[in-house]
Amino acid sequence: MRKNVIFIFAASLLTVFLLIFILSDTPLKTLYYFFIGPFRNLYSFGNMLNSAVPLIFGALGIIIAMKAGNLNLGGEGQVYLGAFITTAVALSLTRFGVTGAVIAVMAGVLSSASLSAFSGICKAKWKTPEIITTFLLSCAVIPIVNYFVTGPFLDPETSLISTKKIAENMRLPLILRPSSLSAGIFIALIFVIIVYFFLYKTKRGYEFRIAGKNEMFARYGGINTRLNTIIAMAMSGALYGFAGSVAVIGTHYSVIKEFSAGLGWSGLTVALIASFSPIAVIPCALFLAWTETGARIAMQNTGITYEISYIIQAVIFFLSTSVVVKNIFERKRKG
Repeated sequence: MRKNVIFIFAASLLTVFLLIFILSDTPLKTLYYFFIGPFRNLYSFGNMLNSAVPLIFGALGIIIAMKAGNLNLGGEGQVYLGAFITTAVALSLTRFGVTGAVIAVMAGVLSSASLSAFSGICKAKWKTPEIITTFLLSCAVIPIVNYFVTGPFLDPETSLISTKKIAENMRLPLILRPSSLSAGIFIALIFVIIVYFFLYKTKRGYEFRIAGKNEMFARYGGINTRLNTIIAMAMSGALYGFAGSVAVIGTHYSVIKEFSAGLGWSGLTVALIASFSPIAVIPCALFLAWTETGARIAMQNTGITYEISYIIQAVIFFLSTSVVVKNIFERKRKG
């Protein structure tokens, strides 16, 4: 796994060099801002770390589902729904302060977990492919949330298309001013440990991993794979819900229209680079956040466009997917 990660990182960085030298009129300047820019000051560095938080949650959501033999492609909608429910509940519980914030987060997480669990139920009961149902439900939820964000919950006092901001006493503390990095990064790191412990130190986690490798063998071994499918999908959605909730109480303090666009695929990319290892998610999320932040800073200071980050992500996605497919075929050959 370690060799695969190093190979993907190296190939991605080589792609950056080639693209910048081909597309930029000032390649050396662009390289400086791309690679060094995120570390120039506390503002850029903190924002880079903060952008890794939803990637960590998203990757963990993918890993939980994949270890049990499922794939959750509805991350974008689940993040968006979790963020909106958190905001709506928080706005109605302002007077309760921290207690209200906790209730709001749990409501957001449960809503996302329920959305994903429904796909798990469909797969367990009717063998409906969860890849299709999660994606379609996500596509259906996004315009519904958009209606509320741009309609009943729209804040007319801001230039952004967003809801009203939650109260200050419901927000996570900032830890690296003047950046937007909040205590949400510690919550993300705690969940990395929780997911690792669950998968490798508990009976249910062991059942997930057995079913993920061979569902038929797991059934003959007495494992209730249908129940585990529902639980795994619910947990996956819950982690995406946490990504949305933490984004609200830690970064945006409101729901900005379609702020979660691309988060589902980015989480999948991080999980693929990490070879579905919870601990490896941390460096892989930081790497992807670094490339995105570097591309943004390079765009602001040179003539290169931000789309270079999408090309890099596409290369990473292609390479990591190829490695995963290769490993699957190797396991089948050995079996």
